[in-house]
Amino acid sequence: MNPAETNRVDQADKVRDFYDQHPYPPPVEGLEGYRQKWLDEGLRRANYHLFWPAKPYREEMDILVAGCGTSQAARYALRYPSARIVGVDFSTTSIQETEKLKHQYALNNLELMQLPIERVEELDRGFDQIICTGVLHHLPDSNAGMRALCEALKPEGALHLMVYATYGRTGIYMIQEYCRRLGIGTSDEEVTELADMLMSLPLGHPLARLLGESPDFRRKATLADALLNPQDQSYTVPQLFDLFDRTGLRFGRWLRQAPYLPYCGDLADSPHTSRLAKLPIEEQFAAVELFRGTMLRHSAIVYREDNPDLAQSIQFENDDWHSFVPHRLPKTILVEEQLPQGAVGVLINQSHTYPDIYLPIDQTEKQMFETIDGQRSISEIMSHQARQIPADARNFFQKLWWYDQASFEISRE
Repeated sequence: MNPAETNRVDQADKVRDFYDQHPYPPPVEGLEGYRQKWLDEGLRRANYHLFWPAKPYREEMDILVAGCGTSQAARYALRYPSARIVGVDFSTTSIQETEKLKHQYALNNLELMQLPIERVEELDRGFDQIICTGVLHHLPDSNAGMRALCEALKPEGALHLMVYATYGRTGIYMIQEYCRRLGIGTSDEEVTELADMLMSLPLGHPLARLLGESPDFRRKATLADALLNPQDQSYTVPQLFDLFDRTGLRFGRWLRQAPYLPYCGDLADSPHTSRLAKLPIEEQFAAVELFRGTMLRHSAIVYREDNPDLAQSIQFENDDWHSFVPHRLPKTILVEEQLPQGAVGVLINQSHTYPDIYLPIDQTEKQMFETIDGQRSISEIMSHQARQIPADARNFFQKLWWYDQASFEISRE
């Protein structure tokens, strides 16, 4: 091997050893609450059509959880008992912990293999969906990892990718460098000392806000993963789109898109709204990321560039929207207290972290929202609103899409 290849192998070995010592997420005792939640077929349908708006709902799929950690593959096997789930991870500890859950819940639809994602071609099969969250940024060669996933994805498949975002992790990278300068290792004693030291961070430090807002950072496993990981790469929006271009993938949508859109939240009423709207969509995303400044991660749904359904997306510019079937997304709630003036309710997706991302609604919109059942099309929902103006209905359902309140089924074959 040449020096560069030797360095990549050494770095991969360090990351594997790190996760064997500090498995992340921490192992769980059980997944009963998770299993009960996803018994709701409506949630499963809503999630499905976020990835495939143009395809009829189905659950008999081949799903790869690439870098499955201690429980993620088991979660998908519980969520979709009719699907065939394959979980791969290069950490012995992660595979062992997932094996425990497999036996605990008799997950006969789950297959596990200790394998780095750069070698998923050894599985010798294609997948309808690939889940790779929190993994790619720990690879010594992210391009190789992405190409391997692209090749394993079926032409009509979908990839759910999550990587670290650069600007929101500024404080994390400062403390990472602090730890490197002091030679802080990953022993339990050193992690405990680091946790104690972080309690003394100045209030104005970029990491202080994150420590205060995220209870997860109170756990040693989280601190070790964030601050002592031997391999950590982050992406700005333009860098992530460059990665897609290099590896044969095309962006579909953000898993939660409202924080990236200039017509959601406070930006919708800002003096720059019209300027932002004139930019190409990728430039809009990049500009809004800079404006928000604190994004910690990017979660995207992406497809192969030869996917035949790429042209079929959610559009409200023509009359096709009448036939769309809306599905309420998980974590969408209707709040009816402490409302803005003129609103009878506020729709919030609880997965959003920015307090300006909420959607006030009037009485007619509230009635339409409450009529959404995952079965009726928009035109059928509108038929119950005798005084509703079609243009207003279009604007409302488009906002449900923008604000991550609903997914849409645009084909009912």
